[in-house]
Amino acid sequence: MSAREWIGKDFYKELGVSSDATADEIKKAYRKLAKENHPDANAGNTAAENKFKAVSEAYGVLSDPSKRKEYDEARSLFGAGAGGGFGGFPGGGGAGGFDMSDLFNQAGQGQQGGFGGLGDILGGIFGRGGRGGGGAGANRPQRGADVETDVRIDFIESVKGATLPLRLSSPATCGTCGGNGAKPGTSPRTCPTCSGSGLVSRSQGAFAFSEPCQDCRGRGKIIDEPCPECGGEGVSTRTRTLTVRIPPGVKDDQRIRLAGQGEPGRGGAQAGDLYVRVHVAPDKLFGRKELDLTLTVPVDFTELALGTTLTVPTLEGKVSLKVPAGTASGRVLRVRGKGIQKRDGAQGDLLVTLEAAVPSKLDDQARAALETYAGAMKGHDPRPQITEMLEGR
Repeated sequence: MSAREWIGKDFYKELGVSSDATADEIKKAYRKLAKENHPDANAGNTAAENKFKAVSEAYGVLSDPSKRKEYDEARSLFGAGAGGGFGGFPGGGGAGGFDMSDLFNQAGQGQQGGFGGLGDILGGIFGRGGRGGGGAGANRPQRGADVETDVRIDFIESVKGATLPLRLSSPATCGTCGGNGAKPGTSPRTCPTCSGSGLVSRSQGAFAFSEPCQDCRGRGKIIDEPCPECGGEGVSTRTRTLTVRIPPGVKDDQRIRLAGQGEPGRGGAQAGDLYVRVHVAPDKLFGRKELDLTLTVPVDFTELALGTTLTVPTLEGKVSLKVPAGTASGRVLRVRGKGIQKRDGAQGDLLVTLEAAVPSKLDDQARAALETYAGAMKGHDPRPQITEMLEGR
């Protein structure tokens, strides 16, 4: 994509957020729009597919702090949403436009300091060489955008790990043309106007100006017979199935990176990455605290007062747990080595919280027994500090 095309797009508007939106707001907006316009949910809907591509492109820029910074700086310099031109500079269409990075590069070479910094900003965004860069940089390969998707697993899978099939619909290298954009049996040809550089130059006084070639749209190649699948773009939306390995001990909302499985690169550049965000369903019994598993076990008052041996579940089976006499409700007992084990050998424990269970109803025999117990404990004060404070007042 040429400089003019990128600056002319309003990625913030595409995602429906303000220019000062936070990274979380941008991510939330992208995920909402991507879900609404996903090809799987809108089969045959060209408008939804185009919107899906547009929001993916916008997110690829705004989700990357360095790209977003360069994009914002360029828009500030040349005017946001300038369409065919760069703010107050010529370039609204036709031969009047020029590539500002070329001007800044030359100015930087002509005097110490110059406009080299601005040239570097433009070079970073538009794939140009920055200070000292050549005109052929218009066709510089561009790394593919990163892609994010979600999977949902149960609690046991998050603890022990799992291997899951992942069905993904996203832009990918066109399988019909192999990414060159030309109909099978044909090939793109070098643009005769720009000789494959993607730029045309002209002189005006002491300066030499260049702009993207209008005949090849800055690509350096002309496709006479576009690929019927991708329309000459070299990229098409397709559904593919990947296998993702969930490592043992993965946490809720954790991201797993699959290198090179994102959107394909342009001009032979490497593909972006795929980030799989994991959502873990809560378990009915077990909870988690880092590598430790947590379990709350209801017990009778008599078991706490007199002591007992409990049988409690673990992920692998069951264990016996000794409760000492006089144990207070809320005490946590630790069972070593029965927590989460990671691949690096780290091992957590099982933390069992004892919670006194109070019956909501008592039969006559139980009530009589408790009244007898209360009479026997009449001289015992379970809250001496509070009693002492009340008596002092």
